[in-house]
Amino acid sequence: ATTTALVTGLVCLELYKLVAGKDSAEDFKNGFCNLALPFFAFSEPIEVKKTVAGDLNWSIWDKIDIDGTEKEYTLADFLQYFKDNYSVEVNMLSYAVSILHSFFSPPDKRAERMKMTMKQLVESVSKKEIDPNAKFLTFEVICVDQDDNDVDLPPVRYRLRR
Repeated sequence: ATTTALVTGLVCLELYKLVAGKDSAEDFKNGFCNLALPFFAFSEPIEVKKTVAGDLNWSIWDKIDIDGTEKEYTLADFLQYFKDNYSVEVNMLSYAVSILHSFFSPPDKRAERMKMTMKQLVESVSKKEIDPNAKFLTFEVICVDQDDNDVDLPPVRYRLRR
């Protein structure tokens, strides 16, 4: 009970900082406690590593959100979204362990898949139905820019329903 109370108190102190609008890593503290010794140590957390891709600056906590609730995207629409918004070409698109699109796929297979909606594509390639309660599909993309340089982008979260 004592350890739980101590940890709860330290967490609440950090939450107060969030409510107060603090947003710099230096404003927060990591707490390490060992009540058997007694030992209390505090340190400053480090900033999360950022990846820069053109104008996009992202961390492991970021995602690209695409809303498919108003208009269901086909694979062609999905790939065009990246050309329009990030000036990149998607070379490979995957969902879990399934590769949905790749530059090395046969042209007839690519053409067939371009017309499918994202939900149809996932179900067709993975051979599994999507959970009817699922709100999102999470995709990984491998992209290149106009100069054929690799561009790292965060995972893509495609919204199926609200």
